[in-house]
Amino acid sequence: MSREVYQEPLVSRYTSKAMQQLFSEKKKFTTWRKCWIALAEAQHELGLTEIVTHEMIEEMRANWENIDYEVAAAKEREIRHDVMAHVYEFGLKCPKASGIIHLGATSQFVVCNTDLIIQREAMALIRGCLLQVIKNLADFAYAHRSLPTLGYTHFQPAQPVTVGKRNTLYIQDLIMDLEYAEFFISQLKARGAKGTVGTQATFLELFKGDHEKVRAMDQRVAEKLGFSETFAVTGQTYTRKLDMKLAETLAGIGASAHKFAVDLRLLSNLKVQEEPFEKNQTGSSAMAYKRNPMRAERMTGLARKLMGLAPNFAATFSNQWFERTLDDSAIRRMDIPQCFLLTDAILKLYMNITSDMVVYPKQASKHIEAELPFMATEKVLMEAVGRGMSRQDIHEIVKEHSVAAGKAVKLEGKENDLLARLANDPRVPFSLVELDEIIGNQESFTGRAQRQTEEYLKEIVMPLLERFKDQIGLQDASVTV
Repeated sequence: MSREVYQEPLVSRYTSKAMQQLFSEKKKFTTWRKCWIALAEAQHELGLTEIVTHEMIEEMRANWENIDYEVAAAKEREIRHDVMAHVYEFGLKCPKASGIIHLGATSQFVVCNTDLIIQREAMALIRGCLLQVIKNLADFAYAHRSLPTLGYTHFQPAQPVTVGKRNTLYIQDLIMDLEYAEFFISQLKARGAKGTVGTQATFLELFKGDHEKVRAMDQRVAEKLGFSETFAVTGQTYTRKLDMKLAETLAGIGASAHKFAVDLRLLSNLKVQEEPFEKNQTGSSAMAYKRNPMRAERMTGLARKLMGLAPNFAATFSNQWFERTLDDSAIRRMDIPQCFLLTDAILKLYMNITSDMVVYPKQASKHIEAELPFMATEKVLMEAVGRGMSRQDIHEIVKEHSVAAGKAVKLEGKENDLLARLANDPRVPFSLVELDEIIGNQESFTGRAQRQTEEYLKEIVMPLLERFKDQIGLQDASVTV
């Protein structure tokens, strides 16, 4: 690695080797050659046997990975056209086939079809990572399905939930992301062999005006490249509307991860739940005691970048004049790989964090206890009415003491003594012991949280994980920097 020029941090620090390889020059240019071979095979099979011979195709097949990148780069500098530079270089390796490589095609034949192939493979990697995070969270949620913790609205204490129930919310978001990823994969089609502006005019000439053979060639090329169908119509490129949907799908994953990461950072501050902290990890250069949520913070930053890319794709799509303009090229070279690399980096962190999260039950209980007297007042009201008091009268008494107890907590830093205040008020028909009995334990305030968690995992999550079980456990969740 050169230390004299800029290095892309997504590659040097954050992402998996598998995702990096998908967006490598080797992957791109060898896939271009697979496209040229598929085109030649289809042309030969549909009757152009005198123009495209079996011997030519065999020569191309034998050399699809044999690329002299320096020769191709030198030719590109000369002619300023990357596709034709590689046509030239492939022709040097395949002298018999050199005259029929790229026959009847436009540059976007290899560029678009290759992009679609790589997107399909990259989204499959993303799907596997999503499934692993879902499994990690499901295991965590089940383990903590009954552990009460304080729930918040507006980041103000609301009512107790359970740790497991809270984590089902993150799972639900990720399952929605998984469904959108699955839908995106299902919508992928080959660009096929459509010609310069999508009319297939050159192919129609090659096949002497035989429309059905041109259509058959288009379909065969798609199938040879692993697609069941092609886009029915294109301009010079497949519609960049698809790129918009790609970006929206990946940005959605980023948003889900961002929400989880911010929540974990807040929980870390509350000392209720933390990301894993390794034995030799340093939290702060100055404050040795700190356990900063560094991975969750990195997730937040990467997700912010990913979510911010989506508008670029909308702008690119909407500015494709008529059959195509070239202002899509440079930005797509950067943004499509970045979208996938960012998603990969985020999910690596998500997998890593959720594989070994730490919960502190005593801290969770402490936060509930601090707020429980306020939350329990509804029970006190009901019991008092049962003892014959007016609801309005007991409500006023409870309100009076609640306001006073709240002021003591906020202004004087005292413990919440609402129950003691109520017990000492002769208007209230309960002793402190009776009030404690009325309130009960923390679990009694969590409603159906435990059952909801169990039901959701059993009915929704487990069947999903079973369906995709062969794609779970294959992902690299290590975070080295």
